Amino acid sequence: MRTPRLLVGLAVVAAAFFALPLIGLVAEAPWGEAGSALLSPQVTRAAGLSLVAATAAVGLGLALGFPLAWVLARTRFPGRRWVRGLVLVPMVLPPVVAGVGLLTAFGRRGLLGGSLEAVGVTIPFTTAAVVLAATFVSAPFLVVTLEAGLAGLDRGLEEAAATLGASDGRILATVVLPGLRPSLAAGIALAWTRALGEFGATITFAGNLRGRTQTLPLAVYELLQTDAGVAVALSVVLLVVSLLAVVAVRGGLFGEPS
Repeated sequence: MRTPRLLVGLAVVAAAFFALPLIGLVAEAPWGEAGSALLSPQVTRAAGLSLVAATAAVGLGLALGFPLAWVLARTRFPGRRWVRGLVLVPMVLPPVVAGVGLLTAFGRRGLLGGSLEAVGVTIPFTTAAVVLAATFVSAPFLVVTLEAGLAGLDRGLEEAAATLGASDGRILATVVLPGLRPSLAAGIALAWTRALGEFGATITFAGNLRGRTQTLPLAVYELLQTDAGVAVALSVVLLVVSLLAVVAVRGGLFGEPS
């Protein structure tokens, strides 16, 4: 069946809608003036923290999210729908509210904050808070994609491997994980880019301290008030990095069809 012309026209409008902000940023960025500013200590420190925090968030998200995705995909238990709902909430929750929630959990007067402080651990307004905020908002993307991938795997291959005497660890390494590669790559890319671009939860839970908690999005926010040109150029950098990460997965770099 041929694609109707009306749908083609609407698809062009939709693509233009998504492309125009990127085109506008590229067109408005004063690259000649902003080039040196992008290499300033403030920007480079923020970039380094963003990369570290996003990568750490993905690692923590995998450690917590893979077991949760497995249970949601393959275990029937009362309240499973509610647990899945809790996982999805950070995807639709206003980021500032997520930051407030993290404060009520890990702040000095939070549910765990007092106990942590008693043993000398303080999380809010530290680099650890940046990682936790990024993990909270990005891990659901990992859980959702991994759950879908696990649900779609052929369980017969696992049963056949078990019949041949393979251990659970060997089945996981040689059957499950290879089958999950496209979902895993997509989940990592989505989670990493979401963590890289996190703003609301970070500024609420970790603050905006240069060299300590200021990430690239927070630097954009601050620069927008003092040097809009540099803020626009830095925004283009974030957009391009995010676009490349998503296209790499959808383009087949990690086994996902184009």
